Amino acid sequence: MKKIVLTGGGTAGHVTPNIALLPALQEAGYEISYIGSYDGIEKKLIGDFNIPYQGIATGKFRRYLDPKNFTDPFRVIKGYGEAKKYLKQVKPDVVFSKGGFVSVPVVRAAASLKIPCIIHESDMTPGLANKLCIPVATKVCCNFPETAVYLPKDKAVLTGSPIRKELAQGNRLAGLDLCGFTANKPVIMVMGGSLGAANVNKAVRSILPELLKDFQVVHICGKDKIDNLLLNTPGYKQFEYLKSELKDMFAMADLIISRAGANAICEILALQKPNILIPLPAASSRGDQILNARSFEEQGFSLVLQEDDITDRLLLDTIHRLYADRQTFLDAMKASGQPDSVATIMKLIEEAAQK
Repeated sequence: MKKIVLTGGGTAGHVTPNIALLPALQEAGYEISYIGSYDGIEKKLIGDFNIPYQGIATGKFRRYLDPKNFTDPFRVIKGYGEAKKYLKQVKPDVVFSKGGFVSVPVVRAAASLKIPCIIHESDMTPGLANKLCIPVATKVCCNFPETAVYLPKDKAVLTGSPIRKELAQGNRLAGLDLCGFTANKPVIMVMGGSLGAANVNKAVRSILPELLKDFQVVHICGKDKIDNLLLNTPGYKQFEYLKSELKDMFAMADLIISRAGANAICEILALQKPNILIPLPAASSRGDQILNARSFEEQGFSLVLQEDDITDRLLLDTIHRLYADRQTFLDAMKASGQPDSVATIMKLIEEAAQK
């Protein structure tokens, strides 16, 4: 039996594309294992799939002063040793990495054992973790054509991001029932990523009384970010995080307000939902979400608001503009011609495993 080790973690965006590959890998006869951090979100998400999971030590590579910058390198070294030991036991034919800092010791350890590694870069420009992995990778998958200029020509492959098939199989009525919504009023879904987005949450809640005059709102607000004072507000439903029910929320949603993480926007595109993107500001990130959002805006898929510029009036006006012009955005997304990401990546995995 062919064997593959998947890795990636830190946020759901570094895990869900791996999950999207699982049915195709199982159908192709692969024995699948997963390497993640000891207690990261990846452990919780992968736990639902009955896949062997190996936790390793990991550290974050920070661009700013922090006492952990002096201790985390030792955690990475420990994680490298743990990953190498596990890989020697499992003897996979190939490793597939979705990124995040946990992937660095795994990919580097695999390379030291001559195990081919395929890595996936979701954002417009490679993040630091993937920059450390690219030199030893067999192939580098990417979402955006613009990303290719940052990658070695003989390694770069435009694949898009693997999307879980079940997301397209949601039931609108089940979503309405779960939220207690009516079928004759449009629904906005607000997503801030698996860790939540406090400023997006605040902006939406500040206009809620006006917003609920014309829309219903389902708000996936992140862990510990539910506003208890709004729990019984008619037409407004909050969740910290959703798993199996997420497909029904997508089916129900007429519009989406979201951060601009690469995985989230690829799902929005695949499901063809008119959307407003509010990227993480440059002061809080390396600016990758700003670039992602700009690309989607230029292609006609999204309206974009910068977090620092948002006012109540601007957000309300933008939502109403999006709803009025929603068919224009739907037409652009339908014409986008997105690749079959799962099939493309599976072909790369098979080629690497055979070598």
